[in-house]
Amino acid sequence: MKKLIIVAVFAAILVTGVPVFAQETGHASDFYYVNISLEKIYPHRAGYAVQYSTGVRQLATAYLPIEWFSGTASKAEIVPLPKGNTWPSMTVYYRDGKFSHARLYVHRWASHQTWGTVPQNAKVDGHFDDTDDLKLVF
Repeated sequence: MKKLIIVAVFAAILVTGVPVFAQETGHASDFYYVNISLEKIYPHRAGYAVQYSTGVRQLATAYLPIEWFSGTASKAEIVPLPKGNTWPSMTVYYRDGKFSHARLYVHRWASHQTWGTVPQNAKVDGHFDDTDDLKLVF
């Protein structure tokens, strides 16, 4: 019986003591993010054009240069999704209100319905040039 009382007292101390350690330090993070579902992902030699919904039957396109996906100062990464019905998305991170980096969560299989192809005669190269920012339209 003494062991049960000791265990109960110890558990009570832990339960009441844990919230003290879980209090916020008062320092708010300077990061925030926006997560959007993707309608189509178009790989291109200059980067990725991702199409997303801005409302009912309205689409916008964001252009992520290929340079963002490599190097030590990379601004984007591709995260492969596991098999299943998880829909591709893009998470865009901002720091102090300015674009920081992006993550594309996409299916590995090019046969997935969200992967598209850029037509040969499409002139999209200019959208990838001198891009340091990613502004989303809603």
